[in-house]
Amino acid sequence: MTSTKSTRAAEWWRAQRKRVLWTTFIAVVSLVVVVLLARWFRELPAGQSFIETYPGIVPPPEWAPTGIPAWLAWQHFLNAFFLLLIVRTGYQLRSKKRPPGFWTRDNTRWPRTKRSPRRMGIFLWFHLWLDALWVLTGLSYVVLLFATGQWVRIVPTDWAVVPNAISAALQYASLEWPTENSWVVYNSLQQLAYFTVVFIASPLAILTGLRLSSAWPLEGPLVRAFPEKLAKTLHYPVMLFFIAFTFVHVVLVLTTGALRKLNQMYAVRDTDDWIGFGVFAASVIVMVVAWVLAKPPLLKRIAASSGRVQG
Repeated sequence: MTSTKSTRAAEWWRAQRKRVLWTTFIAVVSLVVVVLLARWFRELPAGQSFIETYPGIVPPPEWAPTGIPAWLAWQHFLNAFFLLLIVRTGYQLRSKKRPPGFWTRDNTRWPRTKRSPRRMGIFLWFHLWLDALWVLTGLSYVVLLFATGQWVRIVPTDWAVVPNAISAALQYASLEWPTENSWVVYNSLQQLAYFTVVFIASPLAILTGLRLSSAWPLEGPLVRAFPEKLAKTLHYPVMLFFIAFTFVHVVLVLTTGALRKLNQMYAVRDTDDWIGFGVFAASVIVMVVAWVLAKPPLLKRIAASSGRVQG
């Protein structure tokens, strides 16, 4: 039985590697085609006129705050930290390998709970805790976003954001970056991307995650209104969206003035010195350490503080 499961897991990983190779090949070919088409269009009179009319940025309102506050810097780190581990545990769950241990809630500590104790794999337990911490971080982010007026930086207030976002995308695709000053205002493509992450992808990830967790009712109208199959269908693509967004985000940061961008995001400074890079490097070290330490022996010891761990 164990041998059969190991074979299935090995086949799954081989299929994933094959899929990654084909996806990478298709992505590279598509990227080359997009770059060539974008550069061709920019040389046309129509392309030049379009970019001149829509440079890629919608000026912010006069009352819009300038600069990036300190709370946004630590929020940036926490989101990256939790998402990294969420993606890792998500892939561990999709591998369908037998968990190295199982956690069961201790009902003596939760006497008011009517449900019978649910047994879950240690990776699922860790995934759910990471989800909860990420959600709390996101809620505090949204509250601070509206409390400080920073919402205007990522919420479009003018329909001109659409053609300007297309213009910015065209400029990025042609490998001639649009003029920008993210300390004052994001370009329209950035604004739409951040709006999508915060107000569309994140709520969708939370909702589908809840549907797949033990927190969702086992029966009733909510079960019929949101089938588990639909949640599974949506949850994985949302994770892929976050991975793609993170990859593009990191590439653009490193290719459009890395020192200044890292200072803005991590050191709350609009300068070109190395302080932001140092803070960023320290944050990467913390994430690497967390990745290395998040192994079954440590997870079991932590999980044992809130329930029974077997295996």
